[in-house]
Amino acid sequence: MSAQGPEKQPATTELDARYSSALTPRPGAADVTATEWAEAQRQLEAAEIFWVSTVRPEGRLHVTPVIAAWHAGVLYFSTGPGEQKARNLAHDGHCALTTGGNSLTEGLDLVIEGTAEQVADRAVLEEVIAAFETKYGHHMTSPEGTFHGMGDAIRKGDDMVFAVAPGTAYGFGRDDGVYTHTRWTF
Repeated sequence: MSAQGPEKQPATTELDARYSSALTPRPGAADVTATEWAEAQRQLEAAEIFWVSTVRPEGRLHVTPVIAAWHAGVLYFSTGPGEQKARNLAHDGHCALTTGGNSLTEGLDLVIEGTAEQVADRAVLEEVIAAFETKYGHHMTSPEGTFHGMGDAIRKGDDMVFAVAPGTAYGFGRDDGVYTHTRWTF
């Protein structure tokens, strides 16, 4: 998967009124609109922790936290080749990455559904490593950092990088009791 070229934009953006405040008589509810994709991208760029959901060969779900970088319209994460998520993705690349907050009244939760593809292109890997280092700073670049050496591990093949281009994405917004449920289809 190449990180080059223009970012893919949603073909459709829909507000699902069934799960939004548009049907609830609350102050501000009548003015509820779909969340703009640009806002979702800002949140994807800023989010530090994501949860990746994969499917085990026997059909059970596997969910685990990962760090990820949104770069050129694609969400990238890494894992060791022997880890459960890597084994699951070798069997079935369909997955979802989720991020957001835990407040009932504020925030934007995001779900990106797509198919994970392992990145092998050296130029793209270098772009992704740079995106991770820029985003996570000293956590990756400092010898005391949690993920120090990750870039070299990727270069040596000790860590795999997966790219997930959105197929469908969902945004669940909360603004002081006014809720939105947006679906973006790519």
